[in-house]
Amino acid sequence: MNLIVADTRKLKRQLLNFYRDQYKKNPLTRDGMSGLLKEILFEKSIMSKSLDIIPLLVVDNEKIYCTCVLAHAKRMPDTLQISFFESLEYNKEGFRLIYKKALEMAKNYRATKISGSLNIHVNYGLGFLADNYNEMQSFGMPHNKEHIHQYFREYGFKEKDLVTFKKSTVNMESPISPFIRKRLLKNYRVRELDLKNLKSEAKIYNDINNDAFKDHLFYYKRDPDEDLELFKNFKPLLKAENLLFVQKGGKDIGFMLWYPDFNEIIRPGESVGLKTFIRYKLLNKKIHKFKIVEIGMIKEEQGLGGVLALFDYCHEKTKDKFNSFESSWVLSDNIKSRGFGDKWADGISKTYRAYIMEIKDED
Repeated sequence: MNLIVADTRKLKRQLLNFYRDQYKKNPLTRDGMSGLLKEILFEKSIMSKSLDIIPLLVVDNEKIYCTCVLAHAKRMPDTLQISFFESLEYNKEGFRLIYKKALEMAKNYRATKISGSLNIHVNYGLGFLADNYNEMQSFGMPHNKEHIHQYFREYGFKEKDLVTFKKSTVNMESPISPFIRKRLLKNYRVRELDLKNLKSEAKIYNDINNDAFKDHLFYYKRDPDEDLELFKNFKPLLKAENLLFVQKGGKDIGFMLWYPDFNEIIRPGESVGLKTFIRYKLLNKKIHKFKIVEIGMIKEEQGLGGVLALFDYCHEKTKDKFNSFESSWVLSDNIKSRGFGDKWADGISKTYRAYIMEIKDED
């Protein structure tokens, strides 16, 4: 069994094809990340300027068993990432080779941690699916085989649980009473994304994100151009109502990103792209579930009324259009962040697990 560095175009293509293959045969999975992986491998993404990567393949008799991209983000210098990790089947020796290379790279960069579940940045996903493997993967979330977790547990990685919430929206009323709404309107105004001014809107989104999540375990500061790139890539499917900003005193203090669960109209083996756009915007294919993907509030406004104003506005935009919604992940032990789910949702939808390990001197 050999560990091969994918340092040629041919090898990078093999890695990318192996990644895509993992999502072709399972009717419950959709390929949501190969587009980003391709941009990272071939250094087409703006993020590539702030990354050092080593793409790896584990091969035996010309058969690929595992792949990943070891990544060191310059704005997260203490962490070496085992990102985009895929494993065809449980292979202890294959992971040992990857772990050994990750440890070597971490020490070269003087990193003190190795993460096993972060794909470059939390904006592109965090954690591996840890239950409900027989349910459909939702857009923007991972769907992996169960044996993935065994690797990280065997090497002593610390586990961080994340949860998503679900709720039926059939005949759902707003979580905000008329009395509360009247009070909120005195202090808060919700506006929709200005699609004609993506650059300035991406900057606002970026500033709020960097303030809201600066203390998050897996977060590191984003550059405005990186978020602008994200907006541009997603623009064909984006409507103004999908990114809501809440203002207080004329200042943008928070946002909510939501969108339909596009995986309902993406077929097995496909990734999001032109066909998704045609089905969604031209053919008006029905999507039954929407996702609340991200909510960010500047530090001094967290726990106040801005988030309620966002939920109320989102409800008005989505009522009678969908049957249910699912949230993106929140850290299981973050009581403040999971407050809405615990209070108003029908329950937990799925559990995910993130991994991180402190590097010891003797490792």
